Amino acid sequence: MAVQPLNQPAEIPPELDRWNWGAFFFNWIWGIANNTFIALLMFVPLVNIVMLFVLGAKGSRWAWQNVSWRDATHFRKVQRNWAIAGFVAFGLGLASAAAMVGVVPRLLKNSDAYRLTMDAVRADGRVKAALGENIDASYWVLGSVQTFGNGSGDAQLSTRIHGSHGSAWLMSHSVRSAGKWNLRLLVVMAGGAPIVLVDEDHFASPDAATKI
Repeated sequence: MAVQPLNQPAEIPPELDRWNWGAFFFNWIWGIANNTFIALLMFVPLVNIVMLFVLGAKGSRWAWQNVSWRDATHFRKVQRNWAIAGFVAFGLGLASAAAMVGVVPRLLKNSDAYRLTMDAVRADGRVKAALGENIDASYWVLGSVQTFGNGSGDAQLSTRIHGSHGSAWLMSHSVRSAGKWNLRLLVVMAGGAPIVLVDEDHFASPDAATKI
């Protein structure tokens, strides 16, 4: 444990009174470690947003006053280590988020609900007339696919599709029953009236080009 020097001033030296990245990134964790318990306000909704920046701006000053430091070098070293750890954690968080964003579309495209949707789109003559041949979807697929142990499930998907001479947005809703997926809604919006392939959900507008 650090020993309190008798002559440690209450006011932080100007060269140490800088933005504290460790306090900003680790907030309440940094606060407990640095005897700065005001950081626990991070648990108060709305206040926590402001506290992030307050801790960043005043964290160095509070840590200097609340903890016993051998000298300025000791203080600088400890706070630098907090900052490095904060940047590493932030980078890992961004990398994990990016990985999840990249993985989710692949998972959706590997689902039976997605394959059912795309098979129906590629087989529809009106969609072919609007978009051309070789219809495929973009990499990014939005939505969710849920399956349950009793053979039921629900899937809602949205993506951009394109053919040899056009593109459009696709929306679909599928329901799984007894292990089998069935389309409840399938709409392709290629400009003008939407092309409605399936509308068991009664979504379509009155002027939509509904399949008979």
